[in-house]
Parts: sequence; C-alpha cells; structure tokens
Amino acid sequence: MIKIILPLSMLLFGMNCVVAQSETKISVDSTQNGFTLGEVTIYGNKNSPIFNAVRSDQFQSFAKNDVAKALNLLPGISQSQIGPRNETMLYIRGFDLRSVPVLIDGIPVYVPYDGYVDLGRFLTFDLAEVQIAKGYTSVNYGPNAMGGAINLITKKPIKPFEVNGATGWQSGGYRSNFNIGSNLGKFYVQTGISKYKRNYIPLSKDFVSVANEDGGHRDNSYTDDEKISLKVAYKPTDNSEYALSYAYQHGSKGSPVYAGQDTRNSLFSKPRYWQWPKWDKQSLYFLSNTSIDTTQYIRSRFYYDQFINKLNSYDDATYTTISKPYAFTSLYNDFTIGGIVEYGKNFGRIDRLQASVQYKQDVHRENNVGEPRRTMSDGTFSVGVENQLDLTRQLMFLTGLSFNSRSSIKAQDYNSSSKEITDYPSNRNNAVNIQGALQYSVNAENLISLSVARKTRFATTKDRYSYRLGTAIPNPDLASEYAINYDLSYKGKFLNNRLSFIASVFRSDIHNTILSVPNVAQNASGDIWLSQLQNVGRTQNMGVEVGVDYQVVSGLLVGANYTYIKRKNLTDPSVYLTDVPKDKLFGYARYSWHNKISIQANGEYNSGRYSTVYGVATSPFAVFGSSATAHVWKWFSIEAGVNNLFDRNYALVEGYPEAGRNFFANLIYRL
Repeated sequence: MIKIILPLSMLLFGMNCVVAQSETKISVDSTQNGFTLGEVTIYGNKNSPIFNAVRSDQFQSFAKNDVAKALNLLPGISQSQIGPRNETMLYIRGFDLRSVPVLIDGIPVYVPYDGYVDLGRFLTFDLAEVQIAKGYTSVNYGPNAMGGAINLITKKPIKPFEVNGATGWQSGGYRSNFNIGSNLGKFYVQTGISKYKRNYIPLSKDFVSVANEDGGHRDNSYTDDEKISLKVAYKPTDNSEYALSYAYQHGSKGSPVYAGQDTRNSLFSKPRYWQWPKWDKQSLYFLSNTSIDTTQYIRSRFYYDQFINKLNSYDDATYTTISKPYAFTSLYNDFTIGGIVEYGKNFGRIDRLQASVQYKQDVHRENNVGEPRRTMSDGTFSVGVENQLDLTRQLMFLTGLSFNSRSSIKAQDYNSSSKEITDYPSNRNNAVNIQGALQYSVNAENLISLSVARKTRFATTKDRYSYRLGTAIPNPDLASEYAINYDLSYKGKFLNNRLSFIASVFRSDIHNTILSVPNVAQNASGDIWLSQLQNVGRTQNMGVEVGVDYQVVSGLLVGANYTYIKRKNLTDPSVYLTDVPKDKLFGYARYSWHNKISIQANGEYNSGRYSTVYGVATSPFAVFGSSATAHVWKWFSIEAGVNNLFDRNYALVEGYPEAGRNFFANLIYRL
C-alpha cells in the first residue's frame, strides 16, 4: 500500500474541476484539454450520434467522482453492481464490460482473468474526458468490442503552468487531489496525485434490518483509493508527438454481506465475509504519432499493465480469522503486455484509409495461500482495416474489417486432492468482424447515421477454466460470441443552437451466446450435479435512446435523456437476463449567474430489473440530487450538495442496498 501524504496546500485545494460555467450539456462531444494522443483514431464524423462523451466540467457539475457514475449520465448506459464482489458494473445497450473493453488513452486495462474491470475504482480527477463508442465501433479499439468501447482520456496541459485540485468532505469520508502541468510548446509534463476514502456508506432510514445488516452505516462498505500519475511528452511539430506515461493506483475495499430476502440465493444462508486489502494496478505506456507527410501518418502504442489483487475470505463478520473450510486468502498477480501500430493514408480529398496491427499477451497467475501458483496465459492478435469514402459533400460511407485470433499459451489446472498441477490442452479461436455505415450531413448541425456491424467477443480465461467454486466443469474450447448490431441515429441542433437533440433506434442479435448448461455431469462423490458454460444461446437486445438539452435563457439550461432496452433470451425465455432496467430516465436543470454562482438539480428513474436468472427483481426507484457552486475569490470556488435527497431505500441488485441521503462539500482551486 502506498502512503500518500498530502501537503497542506493539497488539503486546502483538491479536486480537478472547472469553476461554474454557463453551460453544461450532456450531449456535447468535445475535449477541452484532453490528451489527444490517447484518443483512438475514428474515421467518420467524431460528432456522430453513435459516439458520446462526458467531459471534465460535467464530472464536476454533476459531482461524479468515478467513471461509472459519470457515464451513467448518458443514454444507453445502465449502472449496476456485482454485489458479492462490491464491483461497479456498466452495461452499454445491454452489453456488459466483457463485451465493452475499457481503455486508458487507448491502452486496454481490463482484468485478464475475467475481462471485467471495477469502474468504481477509476476516479475522474485526472481525466479530461471519457469517450464511448456504441454499435459501430472502430476496429482500432481492438478485440472484444462486441457492444462498444470505453476510452478514458487523461489531461494534458495547455498553458505554461497549470495547477488545479480540491479537497472535500462527504458522508462517511473525504477526497482530495492535486494536478500540476506545464506546456512549453515542444515539451509538456503532467502529474497528479489523489486520494478518495470512504469508511462507510449511509443506508436510508427506510432500510429494514435483517440478520446480517442492522442499518445505519452499511457494514464492511469501506473503500480507499489512491493514485499517482506522470506524463512527459515531446512534440517536435504540430503533427508529430511522443509521450511516456506511468500511473499507479492502490485500492482496498470491503464487500457488504447480502442483506436480501431471496432464500434461493446461497448467500442468504451462507454469507460471504470478504475484504480486498489490495486492488492495485499500474500502467507504463509509450504513445507516438509521426507525420510522414501531409497525407499519411504512423501511430503506435506500447504498454505494460499490471494487476495485483488480494482477497481475504474470513470466518465470520468479525473479519479477524481465516480458519474454517470455506475461508481462504486468494492472490492474483496478472499482467498484460502489448503493442498497437496504426497507419493512415489520405487518397485525395474523398478517400481515407487506415490499418492497424495489434498484439497483446494476457497473463493470469493465481493461488490460494498454501497452494502452488498456476498460470493461465493467452495471446491475442488483431489486424484491421477501415476506410472512409466521401460519396458526396454530404454523404459519407464507412467500412471496417478485422481478423482476430486468440491462442492459449499456458493453462494450468490444480487438483486440491492430489496437490498436482496439470496442463489443459491448448486451444485457439479465430473471429472476423465486418461493419459498414452511411452518415448523411443534412447541414452543419444535423447528422443522420445508419450502420450495421458484425462484432465478436472471445471467451475469457474464467469462462473457459473456472470451476465456479466447485459447481461447474471447465470448457477450454469455448468459441467466441458474435453480434449483429443495427443502428439508426440522428443528432441535431435547432433554435440557433439553443436546442440539442439526439435519438437512436438499435438492435443487437447475439449468437453463440455463452450460457450455463445445468446437469452436465456429477461431481466425484456423485452428490452434486455440475453445470458447464457452452456456446448454446441466442439473445437479443433492442431499444431506443433519446436526449435533449435546451438553453432556455442565458444561464438557464435544462436537459433530459431516456433509454428503453428490451433484452430477450431467445434460447430459453425462462432464464432471465439480469442487471439492465427496461426504462431509464435522467433529467436536470442548471442555472448559472455570470460564472459566479450556479445551482443545479437532477433526478434519475430506473424501472425494476432482474437480479437472478430465475426472476428475483429489484423495485423501480427514483432518486434526486442538488448542488450549488460559488466562485469566492480568484482561483477559489466552493461547492456543496446532496445525493439521494429524499433518502430513498433502493438497490441496483437485490440484497445490496445503495446509499441513502448523503452530503458533500468541496473547496476547489484552479490556476
């Protein structure tokens, strides 16, 4: 664990923010001081309605401290939880993070073992923007982008000297961060340090006590996240740039015990007492862009990303001893190493081509204390080509094609009875992605897009080799899933650009869906039937997204977005698809006065959602929040607010209640 000792100036200052602004639109896609070298090159119109982004000023104005909460502002995004692991999950148009890779500055950072990443651990303090691609997703994002991609763009200084930060209090904890940067033309440097600590989340007064949770402060709900980052870069010309970046983050967290009423849930009678004293990631990466001439370029990304994880499973709610048969300490020591090389060429004014080659090796190493370490490793290769052809001044035709291949390098199995390690047979899976889109610009402010894409996802290491705590049989030969994604979208502005509007109709037909097949075989003693993951399913996601922002008068902005998603298990309708509500509505109103004072109110409604495949669901809920910001003197502002204003007792996953009414207050500094 790193000990971050914040100097007094850092404690007085704090968060990475923007002083109250007159506009904060949640449908505008524009990087302010973003690290453009970290953006994934996307041919076509970056303002396409199938591309969304949330900027740093929006993180601030809506008080969103982590990436999951920030992205939940957008249509098509559903926030959920993996309750037993206390992990924050996002779904994009019904696809989870195994099908939506998470990248930082174009570098993949998802966990090699299961393909997930806890977005609650990624704070927004050093980010300029978070970019989202949906449906039609550039092949340059790499493999497994079946449902889209998420790219976290870090900050880049634009002035010779920049300092920004804040320190604040929140119910149950505090947060503080400090960023400093300098841009001297051909050279720039950016560094940051942050800490976010929460000892507990407060539960609603309407929460009814159960055997494992008495209410008040949610037991074992603590989180502690610390991060340091450094970026140095050289930019010899306007079109060439080279940067070296390093980031290290340490996290620790508890996992609240199941507090629901579902007697079929094994955690009802056998609760888990889990804590993660270590959830650490560090990344080192080199990025470059070299302009060959006015018509062509070469970009590269080379990276090393490490994930170290420690899980303690305790005997009971005292969290002191690990001695019972079900108690253990699990250790992960994973890393990914890889590279991406991209070439782009313009053929005149109407034809643009780009090609990319990617390779990465994912290595997962695990063991429980007292057991030998076993290794599981995959190599993934991808080659892709994209083309943009301007058929007319208003009509653009986009095409993309990629070939992906995943090969096992090593996969070891451990027999706890014989204490022996053996090797699984080698396995390989190839996948082809192909996509096309037409984008029609009605005028400079109105754009229509129609796209069709065949996208794939490889089975993860966990999918193929996990015994699921003794309830399943591994299946090393699992093949990739694939989806046919259809999207019709519109984005426009009216009333002298005071009214912004976006709308999408989408559908995804998913084939070879990996589903759990029950009763495949019995265990060695013959008393338990085991399941197995197999490519036996067909599922479908379809829905509508609508969003609007309206500048009513100078200083007064209102907006809302609505998402409807219907998911079907076509193979077995009796097995429910979980964690995504059919209806989600978000709205806000914000008033700013001369960049001195701003007041904002927002609300969100979610319909009920299934938490289990056998039909247990959460109740619908609506939560509201409010905040105010005041510029008090030169570089200083203060802000304060409340979340869950009416102290609603609600849950994203049955048995895992969310925070009740909670408050925050921050002192903000920006030079």
